Amino acid sequence: MTSKTIANGILRALAILLGVFLLGYFILKIQSVIIYIIIAAILSLIARPIIIFLRRKLKFPNTIAVVTTMLLFLGIITGVIILFIPLITEQGKSLSLLQVDELQQNIQNIFNQITSYFSTRGIDVLNELKNVDFVSQFEAIPNLLNYVLGTVGSLSVGLFSILFISFFFMKDSHLLKNGVMTIIPNGTETRFSKSLETINNLLSRYFIGLIFQISILFILYTIVLLIFGINNAVVIAFLCALLNLIPYVGPLIGAVIMLFLSMTSNIGQDFQTEILPTTIYVMIGYFIAQLVDNFVSQPVIFSKTTKSHPLEIFLIIIIGGLLFGIVGMITAVPLYTALKVILKEFLSENKIVKSLTKHI
Repeated sequence: MTSKTIANGILRALAILLGVFLLGYFILKIQSVIIYIIIAAILSLIARPIIIFLRRKLKFPNTIAVVTTMLLFLGIITGVIILFIPLITEQGKSLSLLQVDELQQNIQNIFNQITSYFSTRGIDVLNELKNVDFVSQFEAIPNLLNYVLGTVGSLSVGLFSILFISFFFMKDSHLLKNGVMTIIPNGTETRFSKSLETINNLLSRYFIGLIFQISILFILYTIVLLIFGINNAVVIAFLCALLNLIPYVGPLIGAVIMLFLSMTSNIGQDFQTEILPTTIYVMIGYFIAQLVDNFVSQPVIFSKTTKSHPLEIFLIIIIGGLLFGIVGMITAVPLYTALKVILKEFLSENKIVKSLTKHI
């Protein structure tokens, strides 16, 4: 091996490293665009059965079917925003600069009642918290609200971009597929095309299954909150149900939110006779709904839509969370489903692949 050959090898390796670095830097800079494309692809997968129904059953032209589906999505988004207005208005009044003193006084009253309640039972764990300065805790709230308002503009751009990309993904169902096929090695196009079609069908069913799961939780949460007279029950139920899209972590966040909003819904009333019992009953209802979701809804929906065993789903979500955090937990199931389909197409004779993909 000559020095020239070694030098060329080193230069080639440096060029590859530089190319990888530049590619990573480029992806980092356009990460928002990549997120828009991913969300648009998910929306197109969810919309796929609706568009097919409109085209085949109602004989809609393709463009009209896509426009009708997008209007349906926009109507749902608008309805969700309208639902949140009462809750945001009510909480905004409490958190506004003009109401901070009243909010501090109400929360201080609740704190005092909690301390008194536990003290009468010989529990002194809250004594160290009596001197907490609640005033300083609320100084950052107006800044937080201003930050939220400041992000509305960027969210509007993102929403427009997602809708624009989604329209073309829905209108030309082969657009995304053709883009993927351009980077596929020659000779594997047919097999990969078959895999993509199967992936599309399974993921469409999976995301529709998620909608059913969230809907079931939404109904259960709403019933619980309405029974105990919690204000804005529908909005709170929808928010907590939506958080279940984040496996395992989402329900915990939802529990904290429901606990807080249940207590603030009865703020100003007696803690021992009103706030505490109502909050306990609401949280019992919340955990019963979670048990129904964990042991009935999720196993049935996920096993039917992804054709995977519930234990597989559990392990994959845990592994995704350990490797990539919350994002990994959310994307673990669809990525695992896609991987299974590809492995079945290209490694169908492998014993492990056969075992994992026998139901696909």
